Amino acid sequence: MMKILLVCAAGMSTSLLVTKMKEHAANLGKEVEIIALPISECSTVADEVDIVLLGPQVRYQKPQVDTIINGRVPVEVIDMRDYGTMNGEAVLNRAMALHGE
Repeated sequence: MMKILLVCAAGMSTSLLVTKMKEHAANLGKEVEIIALPISECSTVADEVDIVLLGPQVRYQKPQVDTIINGRVPVEVIDMRDYGTMNGEAVLNRAMALHGE
């Protein structure tokens, strides 16, 4: 099972994206765990995740997240269009590609 960490600001819009990503995973028959946390809490799960995706609104914090993750897993900013349209399919597909699936 792939574990994805979504790093966000407050989490309201991200929770909708998580729902849409989980729906797409179910349609594909894939098991995923998606955790949405603010940057201040991402270090609590950094060692447990396979992919880290940042919301576009926190893209400026990517260097901080890169330091926390320390190259262990891919860290990428979610495409602004995909995030803005809550395109869970595209975001999950990108995460799976980064994970080698």
